[in-house]
Amino acid sequence: MLLRKILVTATAAAAILVPATAATAAPAPVPAESATTTTTTSTTATGDVGASATNPVIVVGGLSGVAIAYEPLAARLRGDGHRVSIYQLPGLGLGDIAASARSFSGYVAQVRANTGAARVDLVAHSEGGLVSRYYLKYLGGTGSVGRLITLGSPHYGTYIADIAKFLGLGDCIGIVACQQMAIGSAFLNDLNAGDDTPGTVRYTTIRTLQDELVRPTQNATLADGAVNALVQTWCPVRIVGHLGLVLDGTTYTMVQDALADRSITPNCFAI
Repeated sequence: MLLRKILVTATAAAAILVPATAATAAPAPVPAESATTTTTTSTTATGDVGASATNPVIVVGGLSGVAIAYEPLAARLRGDGHRVSIYQLPGLGLGDIAASARSFSGYVAQVRANTGAARVDLVAHSEGGLVSRYYLKYLGGTGSVGRLITLGSPHYGTYIADIAKFLGLGDCIGIVACQQMAIGSAFLNDLNAGDDTPGTVRYTTIRTLQDELVRPTQNATLADGAVNALVQTWCPVRIVGHLGLVLDGTTYTMVQDALADRSITPNCFAI
């Protein structure tokens, strides 16, 4: 039974990596005010979105996450009046997370320059949360970011990252980012040394009990004053997987609350 669960989990992890191995070179990130329709929106804020209406929102993709996969989330944000761009990790996030963060630093500066905004808000999925945290902690990003909201990010690692090694397929099949997301990796030990929440950024983590790729799911939380929100705390029968955090309506209502600096009170029936 245990072996069957491990094989199922490995299959799920492999499914996430398939697009990356089949993909050609990732397109260059597009700043928020460019003409590309999948990464832009009107600069006019509408609806009850609180103070964050003045901050452009960058959706930060995860491992092997192509930009188009985050378009449904970006569309919801645009519908709430946010200026939105999508950041696809360089090389689909397979390489060094610190290197991805350095590229992301330049992208944030570009978005701020194009929009005239002093700060941006980040909604980061999976590995994107680690890229964002490295940028904040080591690359001077705390002065440029108002809010960081992570969706299923393995802040303290996941044992799924070691599944390939367990099955005799090598250490994460040689994928550097996967190695760095293993529990106890040198990268995570460094990232998590000291304060989890540097600067005046408002940190929120959102996770789900059904996350098949971040195990244990508690590792998707942060200490030091972060708001840690579990979908099933309010909606115990809501089933949301790792990728579902990007698409799920209930999860999106939690993102709305975090962006508006409200207490998180999700709509359990949102679609």
